[in-house]
Amino acid sequence: MTADDFRKLALSFPEAVESAHMKHPDFRVNKKIFATLPSPGKDHGCIMLTPAEQLFFIKEHPEAFEPVKGGWGRGGATLVHLKKATKTATREALKASWKRRVPKTLLAG
Repeated sequence: MTADDFRKLALSFPEAVESAHMKHPDFRVNKKIFATLPSPGKDHGCIMLTPAEQLFFIKEHPEAFEPVKGGWGRGGATLVHLKKATKTATREALKASWKRRVPKTLLAG
């Protein structure tokens, strides 16, 4: 998977938009970040999961997902190694993060 694949997956969710955070792309819904990409040339993305979701994705796909180092990682911020991740697993992780930030009225409709 490439950074462009990650971007397309993140933007495939309703009302998802690309913005910027600390000089690198991020993906938001309801003005809340649910995923980021680093500066060009890096081979990973980051998805904001719950600790339980993070544990699930790391257990199911240990070569593709790992916690961000430090407190952010303990809180659920999860690196996605793009070259090792499948689109299916990445889309599911992105969906989990997106669902936590999307307005509940959009989920109900």
